[in-house]
Amino acid sequence: MNPAAAAKASVLDLAPVIPVVVIDDPTDALPLARALVTGGLPAIEVTLRTPAALDAIRAIADGVPDAVVGAGTIVSPENVTAAADAGARFLVSPGWTPTLLDAMAASGLPYLPGVSTTSEVVALLERGVTEMKFFPAEAAGGTPYLKSLGGPLPQARFCPTGGISATSAPTYLALPNVGCVGGSWMLPPDAVAAKDWARVESLAREASTLR
Repeated sequence: MNPAAAAKASVLDLAPVIPVVVIDDPTDALPLARALVTGGLPAIEVTLRTPAALDAIRAIADGVPDAVVGAGTIVSPENVTAAADAGARFLVSPGWTPTLLDAMAASGLPYLPGVSTTSEVVALLERGVTEMKFFPAEAAGGTPYLKSLGGPLPQARFCPTGGISATSAPTYLALPNVGCVGGSWMLPPDAVAAKDWARVESLAREASTLR
C-alpha cells in the first residue's frame, strides 16, 4: 500500500485470500461478487484482461457495498485512470516502472506493484512502498524465495499470486512477510460457466479459513 493510504486498512489484511477474477460476461459480476463476499472474501481483484472488466468493476462497486473491489493487470497510466473512474478501491500490477508507479501513487488508491526480484523490492522500499504483489509466485521461487527475502528485507509484505492453489496457500500464509495470497481456485471455470454461485460461495468460505 502506498504511503498516502497508510492510514487506511491494508488490502493485505482484509482476508487470507484475494480472489483473482477474470470476467467475460458483465452480468456475472454481481452474483459472483456476492458469492465471494458472503463466503468471507471481501477483497476482489478484477483483472483488466477482458472488455467486460471495467463494467464489472463498476457494477460491483455500485451494487455490492460490502465488497472491496480492485483492478488487476494494471500496466499503464491509462489503466490507472480507467480503473479509478470505474470505482476500483485498490490497484494491482504484475510489474512496475517508475512511470506506472507514479501514476498509481497519484491516484490516491492503495496499490500493490508486482515484483519478482530482490532489486525490485529494494527499489520499492526506497520509494516508501512496503506492500507488494509477488508474481508469478510459483515460477519465481515460491515460498523458499519469500522466506529468504524475509531476513534482509523484513519490512516488505507480500501478496503472492500466480500458480497458488488451496493446497499450497497455507504454506505461503505461514510466512511472516505474507499478508494474503491471490488465487482463482474458488472460481472454477465450470462453476462460473454454469452460474453455480453456491459452489463459488462454498469454495470462498473454505478459502477464508485458510489462516
